[in-house]
Amino acid sequence: MGHDFELPQEALVEASPEQVWEAISTGPGIDSWFLGRSEVADGVVRTAFGSFDLAPSAVTAAEPLRRFAHASEKGDDGRFVAYEFMIEGRERGSTLVRMVTSGFLPGDDWQDEFEYMSRGLAMYFATLVEYLSHFAGRVATPVTEFGPRVTDWPAAWERLHAALGGPPAVGDAVRLEGVEGVVYHRDSHTLGIRADGAMYRFLQGLGGTMVAAHLLFDGEAGQGPRRRGWLRDLYAA
Repeated sequence: MGHDFELPQEALVEASPEQVWEAISTGPGIDSWFLGRSEVADGVVRTAFGSFDLAPSAVTAAEPLRRFAHASEKGDDGRFVAYEFMIEGRERGSTLVRMVTSGFLPGDDWQDEFEYMSRGLAMYFATLVEYLSHFAGRVATPVTEFGPRVTDWPAAWERLHAALGGPPAVGDAVRLEGVEGVVYHRDSHTLGIRADGAMYRFLQGLGGTMVAAHLLFDGEAGQGPRRRGWLRDLYAA
């Protein structure tokens, strides 16, 4: 068995089509909102997430300021993922951004992978919107950390929420290890916080670990949740 899927998302952002194009079609731009580190070269998008390399994704459309698309090759089991971005300039310098992720997930357990994928994509798109709204034109340094393996996810999230002063809601001002920020995204599997010079993201990983996938816009500091090992310290406490 397996499952064909399509996940459309769209938002109106206060950024120019040029800024949106830079964010979706260049390596530094993709680094600033997606996962890990990306490179766009020779018609291929390559992304590394920690020590894991995503399948190379060939560019299938590149119409500046209008449309950018790329897709991985189909595996022997039929697996592939394709991304399509559409840009439409609006009045007063705003832009409508539409992202459609589609593909095929093989196996009898595709439902679990689809849930993790859809939650992650919701987080990444929300980060793209937040990036274009608050950091457009700046380049982030991605910082990825994998915490200890989790056996009790409700308890794991409860501990992280306790570090914030309680379960947060979107729009809440929070303080995490001395860093003040605002929650811009939250669901049962993910949490995103925007600070003055960074975005801090926590995701429930499919492999059973809590993942920190932060984006730093003012250099990598050694304090608070930016510090490598912070997740391990949190869950070892």
